[in-house]
Parts: sequence; C-alpha cells; structure tokens
Amino acid sequence: MRSPFAALLALTVATGCAVGSGAVAQGAGPDDLLKLRKGPGLEHDVIIGLPDGTRLTRQNCVPNNGRVWCRVFLTDRPSVSGYASAEYLAHR
Repeated sequence: MRSPFAALLALTVATGCAVGSGAVAQGAGPDDLLKLRKGPGLEHDVIIGLPDGTRLTRQNCVPNNGRVWCRVFLTDRPSVSGYASAEYLAHR
C-alpha cells in the first residue's frame, strides 16, 4: 500500500504538474470558458472564465474528489490567480 505522499507524487508526475511550469487553458470548447476557482473543487466560487489559449503559470496541484486541481496564475496578469482543473491545462 502506498503512502498518501507517494500517491500524490505519482499523480503530480502523471499530470505534468511542476511548480512554475507554463500551461495553456485548453479543452473547454469554443462556446465555453475554463473556470478559474477560489479553491480546488467545483464547490468553490468562480473568479473568472478563461478562453482556450490563455497562458497560465502552474503552481502546486492537489487531488480533490477524483480530479486534480492546480493553483495557477495568469502569466500576463500574475495578480489573478486561483485553481483550475488539470484536465484543461496543456503544457506550453
């Protein structure tokens, strides 16, 4: 049985979540926006919607209810930060 730390480390490596790495919002679709949230999960309020192609800087990632959430900030506006689902973040 793996320790919680080992499981989180494996999950982090698998999702490519490296602190300070570049990412791009991708996959929300042409008629939708990636929701940047105040915390890591759907139960947290939305801060802003981001169109595909928005450049982000990824910080730490955490699992929550079967999803991985990454703390990110807008590369062009670092004062805007929050959590986004890792499944909608592509490497830049």
